[in-house]
Amino acid sequence: MTHTSDNFLSLIATIRQLRSEQGCPWDRKQTTRSLKKYLIEEFNEIIDAIDQDDHENLCEELGDFLYLILMIGEINRNEGSFTIEEIFDSINQKLIRRHPHVFSSRKELNESELRLQWNAIKEREKDTKNNS
Repeated sequence: MTHTSDNFLSLIATIRQLRSEQGCPWDRKQTTRSLKKYLIEEFNEIIDAIDQDDHENLCEELGDFLYLILMIGEINRNEGSFTIEEIFDSINQKLIRRHPHVFSSRKELNESELRLQWNAIKEREKDTKNNS
């Protein structure tokens, strides 16, 4: 059994090879914009698999969606916009910020209180982003 990090690094290496000079012409010519339609298509296939309780297909469709996310990350890395690692760091920090009841205060909150806390944190983040 391999570790998740090994599988993940292998997938990133595969995507980088597909986009390399020796890689696939289709993958090399893709842009963030050109992949939009595939994101929508794969997302809809994920929803269908969930609705049908088709776990085997759901696994495949989630993989397809992950490929597209990583492909867009790789395209942006090549353009100097941001890296895949920055995507991971960004979402990890956001999850920690939005879950202080888990990662800091340890205060027990009911579902309604959690929703209020989540929305308040999200609003503060928007205000901070808009005022920057």
